[in-house]
Amino acid sequence: MLKKIDFYITCTVLQIDHLFNKEKTSIELPKELADLENKLNYLKMRNEKNERLAKESIEKKDELIIYLAHDIKTPLTSMIGYLSLLEEIEDMPKRKQRKYIKIALEKSYKLEELVNELFETARFNSEKIILEKEDVNLSLMLEQIIDDFYPTLKELNKEIHLEGKKNLSIFVDPLKMARVFNNLIKNAINYSNKTKDIWIEVKEENKQVTIKIINQGSEIPQEKLDRIFEKFYRLDASRNSKTGGSGLGLAIAKEIVLLHGGTIKAKSNKQETIFEVTLPLN
Repeated sequence: MLKKIDFYITCTVLQIDHLFNKEKTSIELPKELADLENKLNYLKMRNEKNERLAKESIEKKDELIIYLAHDIKTPLTSMIGYLSLLEEIEDMPKRKQRKYIKIALEKSYKLEELVNELFETARFNSEKIILEKEDVNLSLMLEQIIDDFYPTLKELNKEIHLEGKKNLSIFVDPLKMARVFNNLIKNAINYSNKTKDIWIEVKEENKQVTIKIINQGSEIPQEKLDRIFEKFYRLDASRNSKTGGSGLGLAIAKEIVLLHGGTIKAKSNKQETIFEVTLPLN
């Protein structure tokens, strides 16, 4: 009996090595240890999956840094060019001066945005999100965020319509939750059709509140919806000037919502795309 137990132990120890090696072979134990064999193979599979996801995350982050470095260089080169012209041409007409100054200023804003993205990338990977909760008027928060987008909305000739429950109090971290809605609204603006407005609906039900951000635009394929909240995942792989981002906004939004005990999801069809946040009430 002892020899049989020793045999089982030896087999198990030898096979456990397979948990951490790179080989794709499965762990095999005597049929009497079938349950243990299944559990070890499950652990091996989960370990391989975690390693793959970690590798993909690093690759995405490296790719993002390359993108950001290239994107930072572009507006910087343009700024230097226009400012150099302003310095070299002493008798430049006022109208042309104003034009060049305006372009240089626009490029500086773009540069600031990209630098902030770079810091956001580093901060997301090094800091743990800590909540500082307080009672917040949800409608007032959303109205203030919408006001922050006024210059962008005016330029695009769009509006954001806020409908539903008013004067609803929620117990959240106001800065973190404002960041969630800011990211979602910005995303809705970027991906909406040129002539279509944005809608925000607030509904209270079963001791929780649901906030829907709705835009009308191109349908997001299901395979992209399944990954939309992943770190560094970008809907627009080309990173054009309108929609290109770090791929962190929605990932951060999801983490903040989950920390508040809520849920966040997205759905899309040919008519509209909806991001839905559900939060518990006090």
